[in-house]
Parts: sequence; C-alpha cells; structure tokens
Amino acid sequence: MKTKNLEILPAYDLYPDGVKITVEWDDMTVGASAFIPCINTTKAKQQLKSVFNAKEWALKVDIRVESGFLGVRVWRIL
Repeated sequence: MKTKNLEILPAYDLYPDGVKITVEWDDMTVGASAFIPCINTTKAKQQLKSVFNAKEWALKVDIRVESGFLGVRVWRIL
C-alpha cells in the first residue's frame, strides 16, 4: 500500500479559509503592514497573533474591505 507524501505547513503560513497564504515575514519591518484577504477573519486574527507572539513582535489588526475584498490588515508595531 502506498501512502501519499503529506506536506507539513510551516509554522508561519496562514490558512484561515483552508488556502495556504505565505507572507515574507522576514521582510516585515516595524511600521510595515500586510493585507490578508479572507472570509474567516476571526481565525486569521488568531493565526496572526500566534505568528507575532512566536516572533515576539507587537501587532495591530483591523478587519477591513480593501479593493472589494474582505480580510484583515496587520501592522508590525513597537
């Protein structure tokens, strides 16, 4: 019996709606922001908080509609 190779998601990828979203976290400086388009904004906020806690960064998160897309915008703050 063959088994499939299952991909393990890196700890810092987001998947609030079941679709993997990769953000270049190492490029995110203090004051930078990223928009994460998603429907499940509650799960996105939880995942973002986990990433920022692991990196020991402070964040600000807003639920927004940008260019007609629902999602969350996250800022790296001091």
